[in-house]
Amino acid sequence: MITYSNATLDDLPFIVEVYNSTIASRMVTADTAPVTIQSKLDWFYQHNPQNRPLWLIKYQNQACGWVSLSSFYGRPAYHKTVEISLYVHQDFRGKGIGQFMVTAIEQFAGKVGIEAILSYVFGHNLPSIKLFTKLQYQQWGLFPAVAELDSVPRDLVILGKHLN
Repeated sequence: MITYSNATLDDLPFIVEVYNSTIASRMVTADTAPVTIQSKLDWFYQHNPQNRPLWLIKYQNQACGWVSLSSFYGRPAYHKTVEISLYVHQDFRGKGIGQFMVTAIEQFAGKVGIEAILSYVFGHNLPSIKLFTKLQYQQWGLFPAVAELDSVPRDLVILGKHLN
């Protein structure tokens, strides 16, 4: 059973732990060294339950990941567009959690007036591209070789979906 709730400050150490666990793969984040809880405080406080949620995900009552919606580009004209972030602990992948949570947060977003969701994914992160494509996200942008991970140029793909 998959459940979720608004993350609290007490959840931040786990959120950071899951995030940091993805860094070594060089598939998920552009960070190349672990981040600290302190460095993520401002990011944490940019979320709110009204329209920019940060949810802790549980699978069979065990914390397994998080999902969030963040403001896109920081200008008022884009207030109905958000960026989704989804991180599932490696021990819980392949259980349908990602698909369940993207669908749940899309339903939430539609109810609070969000009209478009963007996902920023490295071009070589095929599992994430497959997940979002399965959920009818389309490629809205491609930034070739804009990132470098361990001396390897990497593409950034922007996947998007209109909710209306």
